[in-house]
Amino acid sequence: AARSSWRVRLTFMALGMLLWREVCAQIRYSLSEEQKEGSAVGNLAKDLGLDTRTLKERGFRIVSTSGDSLFTVNQNDGILSVNGKIDREEVCERSSSCVINLKIALENPLEIHYVSIEILDVNDHAPTFPEKEKRLEIWESALPGARYQLQAARDPDGGMNSVQQYKLSHNDNFRIEVKDRGEDRKMPFLILQKPLDRETSHRHKLVLTALDGGRPPKSGTMDIVVDVLDVNDNMPVFTQELYSVTLQENVPVGTTVIQVNATDMDNGPNGDIFYSFGKDIDNRLIQLFDLNSSTGEMTVIGPIDFEEMNNFEIDIQASDKGPVPLTSDKSITIKIVDVNDNVPEIEVTSFSSAVPEDSKIGTTVALISVSDLDSGVNGKVLCYITEEIPFRLTASSQDNIYALVTTSSLDREAVPRYDITLVAKDAGQPPLSSVKTITVQVFDVNDNSPEFSLSPYAFYVMENNVPGKSLFSVSASDRDLDENAVVHYNIWRDSGDENKYVSFININSENGEIYALKSFDFETVKMFQFHVVATDSGTPSLSSNVTVNVFILDQNDNVPVILYPVSANGSAEGVEEIPRNVNAGHLVTKVRAYDADIGYNGWLLFSLQEVSDHSLFSLDRYTGQIRTLRSFTETDEAQHKLLILVKDNGNISLSATATVIVKVVEPKEAFAASDVKNVVKDEEENNVTFYLIITLGSVSVLFVINRSLGRYSAPMITTHPDGSWSYSKSTQQYDVCFSSDTLKSDVVVFPAPFPPADAELISINGGDTFTRTQTLPNKEKVRD
Repeated sequence: AARSSWRVRLTFMALGMLLWREVCAQIRYSLSEEQKEGSAVGNLAKDLGLDTRTLKERGFRIVSTSGDSLFTVNQNDGILSVNGKIDREEVCERSSSCVINLKIALENPLEIHYVSIEILDVNDHAPTFPEKEKRLEIWESALPGARYQLQAARDPDGGMNSVQQYKLSHNDNFRIEVKDRGEDRKMPFLILQKPLDRETSHRHKLVLTALDGGRPPKSGTMDIVVDVLDVNDNMPVFTQELYSVTLQENVPVGTTVIQVNATDMDNGPNGDIFYSFGKDIDNRLIQLFDLNSSTGEMTVIGPIDFEEMNNFEIDIQASDKGPVPLTSDKSITIKIVDVNDNVPEIEVTSFSSAVPEDSKIGTTVALISVSDLDSGVNGKVLCYITEEIPFRLTASSQDNIYALVTTSSLDREAVPRYDITLVAKDAGQPPLSSVKTITVQVFDVNDNSPEFSLSPYAFYVMENNVPGKSLFSVSASDRDLDENAVVHYNIWRDSGDENKYVSFININSENGEIYALKSFDFETVKMFQFHVVATDSGTPSLSSNVTVNVFILDQNDNVPVILYPVSANGSAEGVEEIPRNVNAGHLVTKVRAYDADIGYNGWLLFSLQEVSDHSLFSLDRYTGQIRTLRSFTETDEAQHKLLILVKDNGNISLSATATVIVKVVEPKEAFAASDVKNVVKDEEENNVTFYLIITLGSVSVLFVINRSLGRYSAPMITTHPDGSWSYSKSTQQYDVCFSSDTLKSDVVVFPAPFPPADAELISINGGDTFTRTQTLPNKEKVRD
């Protein structure tokens, strides 16, 4: 038992020695906040006297602290280092002292060491105010010394790094006072040191700055806005010392006379101004003028007459709307100005309402007098014309008398009348004027010749017209008036005129209707011309003339004439002998004919009316050639009679007949008869040249006629491969068609615009064949 007791005592002694060792081994470090991670705090192994070689084996570590996560120990060298950023204000908040305690443990043998680390403050925060701007309202009547508490600035740092002082931006009215309330709290007060004047400055902007004790110090600011509240301490002041105005008489009601203006430096109702007339104003003035209480505008409400009163002096007041209104007085002087209130008058004393258009320049048309009831400048009148017209006003030697005269030639046909506006204007300000319009008629003079509607005229007359019937008419107009414009017509008949056709023409002198006294024959005359004279009824009369070209149009009034066959006694009957052994297609003979008409009226067609045997003979309807259809047989008769009908293509066609007796003879007899025929044929072919000359001569005559009309250019004659001829002009083209055995009935000249557009023209070439071509309207054919 004694041994056990000793062991217990020995154990307690060991524990007591161990505890004494822990206390003795307590270490204290100081560390500034905001150190970088890994920064060394101290060498614990060295400071505790530990062998660094055994630290890892003995489990050298931090076992329990108030901030074990903020530090770490190295088991290799025993150095205590920072394990992250340390913010003193976050760890210790607002404590004046900030200490972190660590417990360091080792094993084999077990050791516990205590380490205290004091976190030293760094000035890493600037002072801040709870609000960015502080607004204060202070009456301008506040006395110097008035205090206004402000919110203090806050700084998380402690000690000297907290807020130490306040500064106020420079100004004349305020200063700052600071009261120290301990625990790093200093309370600022705004002190009024000079009276405020809202009218001088209605708002003061100040800047309060808080500074801490760091080196260098950090600062924060707050804006202070002081609004000065108004006190009614200013009376209204008029903007002018003297109000004087001139006003014209007769101004309309509502005219602004003057607008007065007063200002009050106070604010709100204290600065609102209203206007009124003075207390002792005359009642007559109240009936003439009105004063707007809000705007100070004085207007006219009654008639202003210079002759009744030419000067007014009116008292007015300007008052504010403060609790005790303040008032200012002023007088307005109004001078009435006489105005030009009478318009000039215009009087026409002598007037010619109608003026001949051939009047000389400077002819007096009217005398004008003007007057104005006003006097002086207002009664001085100027009269003038506003339009650009061939008239002007000239002043006479007497005042306010004017003459209206012409300035250029007049032309009734251009302007038959003038509405002349006379303006009379006085010299007043503003000037008054009156207007009067007079109408001047331009009297007609016979100065225009009649004018024909066309020049020259071209008329187309069908031949065989009825004598005495109107053919056509001409028309002329005259720009003059009345008798000067009445036109009469007559035909110019020159005693030396060789145009015999003029004597066959007559004209209605009143309406220009033209009549023929006889019928025209196209085959005799194709065209002629004459002149018509139009004369007006003026004095002296004027006239003009125009050329009338008359073109005679063909009518189907000629019966076809048989040229071959013709017997000795003149009848259209012939005998042809042919051998019996001829083949089919043999030319027996050719019936020849002509028509004095032209175009379709002269275009001939041939047809068989009677034939003894239709199987033997054929007749070409265009050429008149009779040919055999087959060979003769022994049974065929020796003589055959053919009745040929020749007709033109007029609307009502005309025709003639020819008889051909065909005798079939033996070949020997036929040869004898053939010799005689050849002689005849040679004579006929010799006539071709004669007829061709006649044809070309006819074409030349057409050239001469067209040139005499002066409407066409030079013609051009062209030969064609088929042996036909044509000539053309700028407006027409003529075709001359013939063949080697042509007689004069086949020589035809067609102008290009002859048959209707839907017609066909037959042109015979040298091979006795024909072609059809489309043609144009208008027609003319020349035959000799």
